[in-house]
Amino acid sequence: MFRAITAPRPGGPDALVLERRTVTEPGPDEVRIQVAAAGVNKPDTFQRMGLYPPPPGASDVLGLEVSGTIDAVGSGVSRWKTGDAVCALLPGGGYAEMAIAHQGSVLPKPSGVSLRDSAGLPETVFTVWANVFEAGALKPGETFLVHGGAGGIGTTAIQMAAAHGARVIATAGSDEKCALCRELGAEIAVNYREADFVEAVKAAGGADVILDMVGGDYADRNLQCLNSGGRLVQIAFLKGSRVEIDMMRIMLKRLTVTGSTLRARPLDEKARLAAAVETHVWPWIESGRFRVVADAVFSLEDAAKAHALIDSGGHAGKILLVP
Repeated sequence: MFRAITAPRPGGPDALVLERRTVTEPGPDEVRIQVAAAGVNKPDTFQRMGLYPPPPGASDVLGLEVSGTIDAVGSGVSRWKTGDAVCALLPGGGYAEMAIAHQGSVLPKPSGVSLRDSAGLPETVFTVWANVFEAGALKPGETFLVHGGAGGIGTTAIQMAAAHGARVIATAGSDEKCALCRELGAEIAVNYREADFVEAVKAAGGADVILDMVGGDYADRNLQCLNSGGRLVQIAFLKGSRVEIDMMRIMLKRLTVTGSTLRARPLDEKARLAAAVETHVWPWIESGRFRVVADAVFSLEDAAKAHALIDSGGHAGKILLVP
């Protein structure tokens, strides 16, 4: 048996329940991981509230990323072996002492990062690579704007874009968080509670790529910030997905508006992203150009406290759970 966190009924952080589950064997293309840590992400809170159910066939246990040691491999697995230190992207099942991952969604623990902190990499790194570097086609020398720069996605996006040679602008909700954004590589950090980010970005010469998870009234404001040929990439809608925009801006500036989710992508697509991340991003980490910013670490028993923190928006960087 092993311990795991579920949310049997939608609700707040207190809806999380610590259960005991039976250990299962991995399938032919899967590995079983003895979990060292799991990342806590905003999609987990949406699942807890009943707004983001796991895809068909996925575990109902919360958690989209883990790190740990492989303790069993399926018959069709060739690269991985028991004892390997890894991190993995999951469709669910991370908030637990044991987790099952498809072999294509597993990556080796990068050197220079602790096994625990490696849990904070897969969900954010895959998301940023797929949306900023592939969909957004960010190029060295371009200007990149990321909202929520002090969050898990934001701290990852700032460092990856800076390592790529882009100029980075970030927004955050306090002077302290803005200072963190600058420390991580943002040239400009705007406290959105005190200043208009549109004016700040325009004064800096505009943005070529924007990564947004806010939505709502940010949609049209983002379009105002973009330079000709700019790309707006949407990955969440904290202010709502029904937005009002001036389509003329898109036409006149030849803008691209796109977006995506990660969890429901096919396994072969996730494997392709994993290979790209290992090729392009792992060297940045191993050369010291990118680090995991771990804000807080909670035990499985305190998963509700972890969710209360992420709900409050008071964190800076990643929140981790350890068994």
